[in-house]
Amino acid sequence: MTITGKPDEILPTSVRTEALEQLLTERGLIDPEVVDGIITEYETNVGPLNGAKVVAKAWTDPEYRQRLLQDGTAAIKELGFSGPMGWHIVVVENTPTTHNVVVCTLCSCYPWPVLGLPPSWYKDPAYRARVVKEPRAVLSEMGLDLEDDVQITVRDSTSEVRWLVLPERPAGTEHLTEEELVPLVSRDSMVGVAKVEAS
Repeated sequence: MTITGKPDEILPTSVRTEALEQLLTERGLIDPEVVDGIITEYETNVGPLNGAKVVAKAWTDPEYRQRLLQDGTAAIKELGFSGPMGWHIVVVENTPTTHNVVVCTLCSCYPWPVLGLPPSWYKDPAYRARVVKEPRAVLSEMGLDLEDDVQITVRDSTSEVRWLVLPERPAGTEHLTEEELVPLVSRDSMVGVAKVEAS
């Protein structure tokens, strides 16, 4: 594959990625099927869907919810989710009066087994610095406006402790089953920069 263009012209990331993958494949350095498998693993299997299953179970099973809040790592492992970047996960609950939001001020520590790969905004220095100093303003800029009387707590993830937010269950979902609740739960709600909305 040949890519041409002016020296000062920056090609789209997707084009550059495809060219790099083809070059590495032609030289026998990678197997495209292995790469695709890794991407699928983190986007689908080891991704936000896992966290959504944890949240949905906590919403429908009070005993599981209690275990999750007492020992997040163990309760999450009950559902088969564990591994690197998830050896110690603490779960905190959002309520009508308290709201938790997660950041990693040093780098981008993130609970991969339940949330997959961290989004680009999570790694952005502006988010990491500003959400600690002005969380309400940052959340508002991201589309989440909280009432003034809601207490916001910023949780700083580290290499030792990763945080997961148990979002509030939205009103009007009482009739939904655990399986029906899973698609409602977003990655952003488990980081605390969004709320779960009833569909």
